[in-house]
Order: sequence, then C-alpha cells, then structure tokens
Amino acid sequence: MIPALKKALALLCCSVSLTANAADAPAKPTWGEHGMAMFGGSEGLYASHLPMLHAPHDYQVLLRFHLADARQDAALRHRLNGKTALWTIAPEAFELDRLAPGSSHPLNQFKADLVRGHFEKNGKTEYRGASVVVDSVLLFRQLSVAPAKNATARYVQIGSGKQRFLVKEIDSRPDFEHIVAFDSRADAPRETVSVDKQGLLQPSDAALTTALGTPAHVRGTVYFSTEDLR
Repeated sequence: MIPALKKALALLCCSVSLTANAADAPAKPTWGEHGMAMFGGSEGLYASHLPMLHAPHDYQVLLRFHLADARQDAALRHRLNGKTALWTIAPEAFELDRLAPGSSHPLNQFKADLVRGHFEKNGKTEYRGASVVVDSVLLFRQLSVAPAKNATARYVQIGSGKQRFLVKEIDSRPDFEHIVAFDSRADAPRETVSVDKQGLLQPSDAALTTALGTPAHVRGTVYFSTEDLR
C-alpha cells in the first residue's frame, strides 16, 4: 500500500473511533441551558436559576456576579438600579453542578445574552454574548421532586447595604418562585424571614414588610411564577 494512502486511512479510522466514543459518552446530568432571573443595582448584581422539578434543572441556585466588560457592568447596574422590571439571562450551555460548593472544576465565567423581559416570552436582548463573571454562589441546593407542603414561605435576604432582595426558598411541590426588592437600613441584620402561605398565591408586600421586622420599604416584585414547580 502507498505510504501516504496508508497514513490517510489510519487518520480516518482514528477520527471514526473518536466520533463513536463521543456519541457513546453518557450525557452529563446537569448539562443544559440554565436560564436565570437577573436583579440588582448599584450595590450588586445577582442571578437566580429558574428551576424545574426535573433534571437537569432541579436546583435552586443564587449567584452574585459582575460583567467582565466594565462599561457594560456599569451600564447594567445603572439600568437595574431602583427598578423592579424583570431581566433574564440566557446563558450558553454548561454543567450546573460546576457551581456547587467544592466543585472540582468550578465555573468562574460564562457567556450569556442579557434580556430585558423573559428570554422565552418575547423579551428583548440588550447585551448579546456578555461575559458573566461569577463572584460567589450564595445558594446551591437540589430540589426534591416528591409532593410536599409547607405552611410558611421562607425568604433569604440578598444584599448587605440599603438595597436588598428577598428570594423565596423552594421547599414544596407545588410551589412558587418569588423575588422581591426592598430598601432597608444599611446596618439591618440580614436574616431569613417567613410569612404564612395561602396556597400558591403571591404573598403581599404588607405581609413581607411585617415579617422583616425592621424599617423597610418593599419596592415590589421582580419575579413571580408557579408554572415550572407544579
């Protein structure tokens, strides 16, 4: 056999073998396009994974982040500051468990489109292919798919200055996602608060203000949804 032809056939066989091995490789359990609700302002930017009660999206995850492009980062903070309008993140596909504490291969940065409105519901892309830098993972927990019912809704506080947010812990099935913006004293403790649940109804601003127990002004809801947690 001509040496050049022999070499070409060897390379072809190697390529076919690699393709077959890639096709046979098991799918990674948390690989996917993990959309997020985005909120924040001058004091910080945050993202909340939009979970579902099935793999690979059955995790509640909260991030603090900034944009690698300093001008984009400043512009985004300015546009979100003091507002409750919904923005979402449509990221490139990645393994969600790379955001887990102690991950052997942590995800420090990813590309994403930043969308005013919901990226699956006619939202408008404002920043395409932005580089999102993960500063810290504030919450990472896998959700149970078993039916469950809790009489109270527990909210974690996000933010340490005057500009803060409440994010509901997902702990029931069915349940709801709820992100609320409020203003607080800068020195107020950042504690978990609870309100009585009325089925899947959105808790009122008044109930949340009372639960906070310190002088606070609830600016309104950033995101509320029940459709993916039934």
